[in-house]
Amino acid sequence: MTKKLRILFLFSAAFLLVLSSCKTKAVLADGMAKELLSAEKIFKNHRANLDNFTTLYIKSNAQYEDDKQNQNVTAEIKIKKNEMILISIRFLGITMAKAMITPNDVKYYEKINGSYFEGNYTTLSQWLGTDLDFNKVQNILLGQAIYDFKTENFTTTIEDQLYKLVDNSDVNNSKTYYFESDKYLIKKEQIIQTQQERALQIEYSNYTTNQNMAVPSNIRIEAIQTKGRTTISIDYNTVILNEELSFPYSVPEGYERININ
Repeated sequence: MTKKLRILFLFSAAFLLVLSSCKTKAVLADGMAKELLSAEKIFKNHRANLDNFTTLYIKSNAQYEDDKQNQNVTAEIKIKKNEMILISIRFLGITMAKAMITPNDVKYYEKINGSYFEGNYTTLSQWLGTDLDFNKVQNILLGQAIYDFKTENFTTTIEDQLYKLVDNSDVNNSKTYYFESDKYLIKKEQIIQTQQERALQIEYSNYTTNQNMAVPSNIRIEAIQTKGRTTISIDYNTVILNEELSFPYSVPEGYERININ
């Protein structure tokens, strides 16, 4: 795996880590949409699923696949709501890389080549096919719609017993969401950027409960561009809410800084 791919995989795994309780494994049943509702009501009910947590501790398995390779790793994630996300990537129990994500920047170092990266969200946004910031990353992690519905103009229909919400107000940035009708949990979201010829699709097949909070138990992401398709699948093993966590991150001495074009 090249340096660039290792960095992209680490950050992508961080964005795609899915929450699953170690205490409760019951899968939440999907409600079947029958009565047409307004987009405002659907989004309001959807946002109500977000618990007022302070921290999350997560363990996960992740698989990365593109046209050239297939990689499997484990990841430990620590999230302090609205402030920082620390990711440790391990292979055979050995920490091979760490990443720190904050509202201002993303940082990464990896052990094999003794290198590190520091920068903003531009590279990840270009690679995943949508403009990203810290809030959007948190939304993906929590199974929440990426964009703030208050600033969007959505139309609502019912498709395959799911509420389908579409925003075509920006001809170059189409957004589509699918929600079940019980707790209004998101099942799929698609972001298509026509001019850039790229698309991002995220699917949440199942949810469980953790301290009465509905969280995804697995996730699948596809990033499609002219240069090819990338798929990442994530399964969580453990999630612990609201414990005191530390967030240690420092680049080891002697590591070489790299740039990603």
